[in-house]
Amino acid sequence: MNKLDKQYTDLLQDILDNGVKKQDRTGTGTISVFGRQIRHKMSEGFPLLTTKKMAWKTMVTELLWFLRGDTNIKYLVDNDCHIWDGDAFKNFMTTSEGDPDMIWNQDQFIHLIKTNDEFAKEWGELGPIYGKQWRSWNTKQFESLNDGNFGYRYNDVRIDQIQNLINDLKTNPDSRRLMVSAWNVGELDQMVLPPCHYGFQVYTRELSLEERLQVWNIKFGFTNEEQKNQFDPNVHLDTHGVPTRAISLMWNQRSVDTFLGLPFNIASYGLLLEIIAKIVNMVPDELIGNLGDVHLYSNHIEQAKEQIGRKYTFEERELMLKDAMSWRLYNKAVNELMPFGGGMSEYYDAHKIPYHTKEPFPLPTLKHMKTNEFYKSLGEDLSLITHLDNSDFELENYQSHPSIKAPLSN
Repeated sequence: MNKLDKQYTDLLQDILDNGVKKQDRTGTGTISVFGRQIRHKMSEGFPLLTTKKMAWKTMVTELLWFLRGDTNIKYLVDNDCHIWDGDAFKNFMTTSEGDPDMIWNQDQFIHLIKTNDEFAKEWGELGPIYGKQWRSWNTKQFESLNDGNFGYRYNDVRIDQIQNLINDLKTNPDSRRLMVSAWNVGELDQMVLPPCHYGFQVYTRELSLEERLQVWNIKFGFTNEEQKNQFDPNVHLDTHGVPTRAISLMWNQRSVDTFLGLPFNIASYGLLLEIIAKIVNMVPDELIGNLGDVHLYSNHIEQAKEQIGRKYTFEERELMLKDAMSWRLYNKAVNELMPFGGGMSEYYDAHKIPYHTKEPFPLPTLKHMKTNEFYKSLGEDLSLITHLDNSDFELENYQSHPSIKAPLSN
């Protein structure tokens, strides 16, 4: 059962019912609630919403951009990902001292980013945002000179938080310090936009024997009863590298564009959890989002209502059942049941007649196209992240309702 879409549409309804009007930096205006949470068990499917069609490859491209440590939109634009176009263009229009007639709209700006490397190098840069903080956090390291005069100096040091996280997961998986932060107070004023999702923490636990056996059966299975009878878990599970631990991820988000941004955030951190789990050979367990200012922009209200949908009336459901059964069989069933006080609920269930206009589809599953050997190498050398692209993550059995367009506020 897809519980994720239900949580999400309940959150939309919560904002519509309880949100207070607030002004915001974009001038659009919002209705907002504070302090909400999303929880999802990864075993129930990959967390990509089905109540509207999601731009899967766009989301994957952005996450890989973060993991590469990149902060220039050139990579995004070249890979047809336009999430950050508006922020880059706004920054250009605000800070550029060039000829105001040279660029007069965002499309022209993006064309230059794509075709002019020098222009892209200067104006595609967004400052020390997510990728910079994840992979290259700047700090100073104290060093004693040992020169007899008590001399010292501070050296510039860059911290790769993602590599450190992976190393710690391998050596100290029960640590309570398995955290990555993008909220660098000393560099916020250099960013075109301070981080909305500002940090995440991971948590691991040991798998029970039953859980490990379940992983074995999913990955390897038994070809016949004889093989099953000869199976020795103490030998086969470790020999075949069956994970011994499960890993969960919790992210924190100060500002939540609930209609456009949150569906991407959920799927993005779900994919990040999958990637980290692959690298350290653990089973993805639970994904949790702690949400601060949870809002709908004033120009997203109708779209949110469309995604929530409405309940079908009895008459509408009855008509769907008649069409599914054929009117003749429907009338026959009614005549057989009604005189004896029977109901038609089993027929509605058997023909999967929906209760709601936006009934969620089952969640998809994620298939990693790269080998386990690649992920093992990636854990040793994160520069290999450049060998990943959005074609290396394939969704299986993704069904959704149509996409719902809404303007992005920058």
